[in-house]
Formats: sequence, C-alpha cells, structure tokens
Amino acid sequence: MRELLVDPITRVEGHIGARLIVDVATRKPDPASVRVFATMFTGFEVFLRGRPPEDAPAVTSRLCGVCGAAHANASTLAGDMAYGVSPEPLGVALRNIAYAMGEYLYDHSIILNLLEAPDYSELLVKKFTPSVWEAAAKTPAENRDRHGFATIADIMRAFNPVSGKVWQQTVLFQRIAREAGVIIYGKYPHPNALIPGGIQTDVFDIEEKLVAITYRLVKLTAWVKYNYYIWEDLLSFYKNIGYEMNGLTYEKPRVMSVGLFDDPESYSAIGDYVSWEDFYKSVDSTAEKRVFVPGLVLDGNLVTTKYTDMNVSTMEHVDTSFYLDWADKVKGEEWYTETDPLGNKLLWGKADPAYHPWNKVTLPNPAGRDWAKKYSWVVRVNIAWKDGSIGPIELGPFARVYVQSRRSAKTAGGLVQSGNGVIRTTLPRAVADELPPAVWEEDTIEWRVPETSTTIYRLWGRAYCLLVAAAGAWHNILAALQLVKAGRTATSRPWRVPSGITRGAGFNEAPRGSVRHWLVQRDGKILNYQIHAPTTENASSRDEVRVTDKVRYARAPYEAAVANITVTEEVPPDHWEGLDVVRAVRSFDPCLACAVHIEFRNNGHVYRALDKIVRDATCSV
Repeated sequence: MRELLVDPITRVEGHIGARLIVDVATRKPDPASVRVFATMFTGFEVFLRGRPPEDAPAVTSRLCGVCGAAHANASTLAGDMAYGVSPEPLGVALRNIAYAMGEYLYDHSIILNLLEAPDYSELLVKKFTPSVWEAAAKTPAENRDRHGFATIADIMRAFNPVSGKVWQQTVLFQRIAREAGVIIYGKYPHPNALIPGGIQTDVFDIEEKLVAITYRLVKLTAWVKYNYYIWEDLLSFYKNIGYEMNGLTYEKPRVMSVGLFDDPESYSAIGDYVSWEDFYKSVDSTAEKRVFVPGLVLDGNLVTTKYTDMNVSTMEHVDTSFYLDWADKVKGEEWYTETDPLGNKLLWGKADPAYHPWNKVTLPNPAGRDWAKKYSWVVRVNIAWKDGSIGPIELGPFARVYVQSRRSAKTAGGLVQSGNGVIRTTLPRAVADELPPAVWEEDTIEWRVPETSTTIYRLWGRAYCLLVAAAGAWHNILAALQLVKAGRTATSRPWRVPSGITRGAGFNEAPRGSVRHWLVQRDGKILNYQIHAPTTENASSRDEVRVTDKVRYARAPYEAAVANITVTEEVPPDHWEGLDVVRAVRSFDPCLACAVHIEFRNNGHVYRALDKIVRDATCSV
C-alpha cells in the first residue's frame, strides 16, 4: 500500500489537497481512505450581514478573481427576488451578453487550455506515461483538416505551457472575451454594473457597444469551434486507450443544472414591482425559457425541472467540517422559516428545515485536522428528495450538458437543440484570421452525452459548453438589436426597499457549475446570506446525514472521482506523484476561494484576523 498526499493541488483557484492510500498491485485507492480537503475559510456570509442587498453583488464578486461575475449575477438574481423587481428586457439581454462573453467564453477557455491542458501536454505525458506519448505520435487526429494538427502528439505539444501554440492562442482569445465583457460591465473581473432590477450600463451609445461586442463574438465563434475539435480528438484518443472510466463519480448520474441565460421578455415580465412571494411563484416558468434549461437527475432519473424544487431540496451539514452546528440557535430568529411561498415544506418535511440554506448560519470553528472526523473547511451539501432519499449532487459543465441532452428543448432561437441524450449546437459563419479557414464556416456540432461523468467527459462537457455559450451570446445580441431598433432602450426598474422580511434565491450557472445565493433581508438590511459555489457541492466533505429513519453515507463528487482513479504513471510506486488524482480533481475546475475564502495558517497575523471573524460570527446568533 502507498499513501499519496497531494497538497497543494496546483493549477486550481484556491487551496485544496487530496489524501488516499493506493494498493500498489491493483493501482487503485482504498475508497475508505480518500479525503479531499480545503484549507481556507469562507467569511463572506458573515460580513454581508447588516449590509443592504444591493451591496451584495459587488461584495460577493470579490469571492474570486476568475468567476466574480458568476457570484455577482447570482447575487443580483437573489436581490431581484427579494425586492420583487426585474430588469427591462434590454437589461436582461445585456446581463446575458456580458456574462456569456466576459465569463463563459473567457473562463472556459483558460480553464481548459491553461489549467487543465498541461496535464495532457507533451511535457507531462512524456514524463509520466511515455507509452501514451508513443501511441499519440502514431495516432492521426480525426479533425486535422479543421484544426491543423496532424497527430494527437501534435495537440499535446500545442498544450505545452507558454511555448505551445494552443496555450498562446488561448491567451489571445481570452483577452478578446474579457474585452467584450468590459464593454457592458465597465470593469472585470469584479463588475460594478449589476444592480437589483437592472444593469447600470450607459446606453447612449448602445448601438456602438453592440457592434464592438459582435466584432469580438465573430472571432470567438471561430475560436470555440476550433477549440472543440481539438479537444474532441484528444479525448477520443484517451477514451480509446482505456482511460474512459478513470475518475468516475457515480455509476448512475446524480447531477443538477439550474439553467443559464434568462429570456429577456419572460424574465422582465415577472418582476414589475411585485411581492417576493409572487416573484418566487413565477420563477419556474421563466427558468424554463433559459438557453440552458434546468433539471435535477438523481440516480439516472430526471426527477424535476423546477427551479423551486431545487431550492426546497438543498440541505447542509457540518459534521466533518470546521463549523459549529446552528440548528438550535437559528430556530429562535424571527426570520426562520419552514416553508417556501408555494407552501412546500423545506426539505419536503423529510428533514429538519433548519438545515436549509435560508436558515443556515455560518459559525466557523477552527480545529486540527482529523481524517476520521473534521478535516475540511467545505461543508457537506446534499439533496433531500420527496421520497426521503438523500445524497450528494454533482455540478459542472458535464451536469449542464447531461441535463440539456435529456430534455427535449429548442433554445437560443433554435441554435441549441436537444433530446434523447443528444445536444446539437449550430454556429454561424465567422471569420478569424488567426485560425484555420476550416472553422470559419457555419457548423452544427452534435454530441451524444455519455451516461457517466468521468475525468475525460467532464473536460469534453466544458469544451461543448463553449459552443452553447457562443450560441447564447448570438441569441441575446440579436434580441438586444431588435429592442434598440424598436426604441425599447430602457434597461432597469429602480428598486424599492420593501417593508418587513423578504427572501431571495438567485440561481445561475457559473462556468464550473450551479452557483446559488440565498438572501434574507428586512427593510433594506441583510439578516442572513448563504453562498453555494459549484465547489461547495463538488468538494463537500464526508458526512453522516439523518433523514427521518434513514442514514446514508456517500461521497461528494471530488472524493468519488479520486476513489475511482487507476494510477497510470509508468514509474515505481515510490515515485508516484498523483497525476491521475490531479487530473480527476482539476477536471471539475475547483474554485476554493468561492467555497472557502480566508486562509487559516499557524501564523499570527492571519490567525488573529480569522479569530475576529469567528467571534463576530458566533456572537451574531
């Protein structure tokens, strides 16, 4: 047996490590030994208390320097609901365009090609798996006439950091995407244009803005086609050499997508100064019209497509993470609730509603790491379903395309079509002089989404999501141009602070998966706030969760994926470095700063700052 401790796992956002014991004969981990742990603490929920909800988008965007717009948008959606106001249609379209360009086309490009691709580069493949390099050199790339790389080895060489062709191209095209986002957001990665009920983009020159964005989208449309065909070839090669099931999460998918890119007219119509309860009751119908449609799949079955069901079903526990339980403390608060506005009991009445995020309070409790007990700063998130079953949930690009492919849908004005396990995206002719002419032409790209989430299929899903993001951007630019042509240039409805206690649940898809913000406010001041980044669910710690008479132990996605690796390094066991471990974890695109934020070290300065936050948190409830 060989213990592998990979700490830190690099080329991720934040601090994360993995510990496992591997059988050197089978090259597989002992599942009971696997731990994936975070070494940072979230303080954002603590210091948002007492602030006005309209501050939350600017504050929460500072969770991360990569996906700040994801949190800002989710926070804005929560604020829309709490204040009962949504933007004018042009405001919704501008939110979508900026998010598609400045977040999706930018983020997926750098995650795939700058952070994940080096694991499959010439430098690493030659070092750790020389036989794979030899096979790659002999394997023609099926799409070579599109992207120009003759063999799989040529693609691997193009993935070499700094010197590789694809690495260098990514630096160029991610900049183009960010420029487009900044045209609307004003700045990035921490946009200050997002507000409840609208967006603060100046529209006096809106036509010029849309033209400037379209110029960049043309180039990026060619880029996402080119990028997809490269990854399709590389991942098909790994599938064919037997790597397909490495990093499997669950034999039967447990995935969730809350949907992405609201329909401008539909979302605008639900928030013309209504109560937060009426806003909540309308959100299911408008979420159905998103470009990426919502859905929750449990053990291979699509159990719901409702935004509100995904809200009601979410529960948190902290048995194996560095926090105190809050259930007894929170039940005396005036804002505590056990139902949603539709009359649904939180957690369907199958578990204590104190463990729903609307009621959850962050109470940090630093301690030494104990592999058998508390070992991570990430909480445990589960889905509690109507039948009393509970278990973990996987979020991310694979989850997003899996849900879409299992739903019969035609979105983005027909550019995205799906059903029967297939997703199909059509992108227009788009010229980019920096790329081969073969990717300029109009193209329809189809993927039959596999039944299992594994290391390579999570990467494949990310490459495909770039195509859908481009389609979503085109759809919203055309919608914006039509609105401007019709003289409908208003973007926002000024928010009004409602009296009494109101709530918000802002759900959106970050590039790395569903991001969800829960807000409780009274008279313009936040009483409670909870944040779930995709990494919150995916990196959840082990936990024992009791629902009525049922107790279930289950691994969250990171730990499940690591437990299902096979070590492929072609060196003696005492020289293993954990290549397959980091490939499995990086395929999720971890963002620990989103899940946990303030470092905890044995260092006087940082410890004192953390200690102050701990005191503030524990004294507030």
